[in-house]
This record gives sequence, structure tokens and C-alpha cells, in this order.
Amino acid sequence: MNRYNYIHKSFLITFIFLAQLSVAKSLKVYKHIDARGVIHYSSKKPEVKNFRILNIRCPECKWKNKVDWHNTPLVKNKFEKEIQAAALKWTIEPSLIKAIIHAESSFKPEVDSSAGAQGLMQLMPATQKTYAVTNPYNPTQNIQAGTAYLKHLMNKYNNNIRLSLAAYNAGETAVKKYDNNVPPYTETENYIKRVKILQKRYK
Repeated sequence: MNRYNYIHKSFLITFIFLAQLSVAKSLKVYKHIDARGVIHYSSKKPEVKNFRILNIRCPECKWKNKVDWHNTPLVKNKFEKEIQAAALKWTIEPSLIKAIIHAESSFKPEVDSSAGAQGLMQLMPATQKTYAVTNPYNPTQNIQAGTAYLKHLMNKYNNNIRLSLAAYNAGETAVKKYDNNVPPYTETENYIKRVKILQKRYK
């Protein structure tokens, strides 16, 4: 393989890799150049010092987007075992868990948000501590804790899905601030609509 073809192939592989990573809401990508001048990209920190951190974001996961949630492709056969186990343990519909995972991370386990939420169900540090999560990027731990927190919210708001989703997105303090109503935040309203559409489709 000549140098031109090698570079061309490396570029295509890099492009595909970055395109796949771009489905994450906010994912750290490490870039470094080895001694041969070859550029490497990885989601894991490399064992070298001369690396840069890139941030790959996903337009689909932002609350301001033009995605048609009625027709966007569903994610199937991912973390099915973990979702079913959490659904059974916490008596939450699997379709709701899937909808939240899709809305929060598009089923990508190694996702960090700018607010500090992590993993499939975008758990905040306080939630991780409450539910003894030691690795937020572990699908089993993340889904169990996220579902447990959702169950807590459903119990707190008498199984009112709108209020539970509002609290999951904006926080319980925000819901309380508006007299236990959905906060008048465009992001939260869009989030509730998105999850409810996805839940109906995942059923």
C-alpha cells in the first residue's frame, strides 16, 4: 500500500470513528500522534503524554434540535438484559427506561454532559452517591441506579409521569419551586415530549 492510499484509508477510518462517536451528548475523545506520525483517536486515555482532548457532541441529544422523534430510528437490542432486570426490580415499564436512555444518551454508555451527568441515564454525582454507583459508565450500575431514582420520583409524585420526568430533567428543587408543577423551562417541556413520544414507540 503506497503512502497516499494509507493516508486516505486512515482518513476514512477516522471519519467513520468520529461520526459514530458524535451520537454521544458529550464524549471525551483523545487524540495523539505516534512516532511514525500516525494520528490515533480513542475514547480511553492513551498511555502517552502528547495527547489532546476533543469533545464530540451530538446535535440530536441537545434540547434544541430538529429531530422528528416520531420517525427517528429506535435503538434495538442494546442493553436489553440490563433494562429488563431493572424494570422488574423497580416495577417500571421497560419502554419508559428505554425512552429515557434514548433521550439522555442515545444508548451510548460513555457519555458526559457539560453539567456533570454521566452514562446511559445521565446520572448526576449526587444520584450516583445515593445509589452506591462506583462506575457510572457501567451499563448495569447506571441503568439500575437511574431506574431506582425514577421509581423514587414516581412514588414522590404519585405516578405522575410528567412531574417525574420534569424532576429527572430539571431536578426536584425546580419542581418544588413551582409548587410541584412542571417548571416553565423550554428544555424541560421538550424533554418530556421527547421521552413520551419515544416511550410510546418503544412499546
